Amino acid sequence: MAVCTLNEIKTLLPPGTRLLGLDLGAKTIGMAISDPGFTVASPVGTIRRAKFTKDVEALRATIAERKVGGLIIGLPMNMDGSEGPRCQSTRQFAANFLERMDIPICFWDERLSTAAVERVLVDEADMTRKRRGEVVDTMAAGYILQGALDAMAR
Repeated sequence: MAVCTLNEIKTLLPPGTRLLGLDLGAKTIGMAISDPGFTVASPVGTIRRAKFTKDVEALRATIAERKVGGLIIGLPMNMDGSEGPRCQSTRQFAANFLERMDIPICFWDERLSTAAVERVLVDEADMTRKRRGEVVDTMAAGYILQGALDAMAR
């Protein structure tokens, strides 16, 4: 498989599979899973980043366990729409992952996803800074995946 568009990914998914949303952070990978009907994203946890090989093993286990047919990876674009070093790193992660696993991957613009999630966690959930740090990546993955699911439904 290769990197595809949001319109293409749904046609490439095997029947009965779900989408896994990823928020690639420097220290963790936040994950969220879709329902089989591709309408709702639910945060499912994080993977503590290690060497790439270990990250792939952990993702493979989640993909198999959750019957994932494709990945939506948050693309950290600059506010002006340009791509910087973090985008290059994310694209390289996807390319390296595709060398190890044949699965459709789509990128989704994640601008302000972490800021939006943090605002909800502070304003509405009144979470402590420590607890926010523990859940922000998985919640950001949910925000990213939900945005993609909503766009797919349109």
